[in-house]
Amino acid sequence: MTKEEKIIHTSIRLFNENGFHGTATSKIAKEAGVANGTLFQYFPTKENLILASFISIKEEMKQHLLNNLSDTSNTKQLMKAHIVLSLTWAVDNPTKFAFLQQFHSSPYLYKLDSARLAEYNKPHLRIIQQAIDEKLIKPLSVDLIYALISSHTYGLYQFISLQKHTKKEQAESIEKGFELLWKMLN
Repeated sequence: MTKEEKIIHTSIRLFNENGFHGTATSKIAKEAGVANGTLFQYFPTKENLILASFISIKEEMKQHLLNNLSDTSNTKQLMKAHIVLSLTWAVDNPTKFAFLQQFHSSPYLYKLDSARLAEYNKPHLRIIQQAIDEKLIKPLSVDLIYALISSHTYGLYQFISLQKHTKKEQAESIEKGFELLWKMLN
């Protein structure tokens, strides 16, 4: 792991434990095993570090989706695969997912370059538009549907993470959750 990766990894954990404002960069540097000056060479401000941590996680999620999506022309199955893969990644990476939740509820979300954020959402928005075009789901605003799907996915993650379920039971909850979401959308 590079120094930069170690700093990001450590910051994600500490930001989850103490919040963005409650985490000193000096503590991150100390726990990452680097000097304060080294941290600031990579990330001139705490805001830069928070944004870089978000981008690092989003890139990891994006790669996970790309590596695990199967080719399908069935739009419903493609939407389901995106949601299932996102949820299974979240269950397997609870610290990173908790960071994403904190980030999305913070003012830092609005400091992220909107073009970069749009780039991460583009595959999801494309599938939603495709489902609308195929008349599989209601012809509502793509952004509204994306917000509903995101909220549903976060809620389903909360439910799954609080339960002491086996992987099979988690998969069943995800399946049922997707079917409920699909019924709502079509």
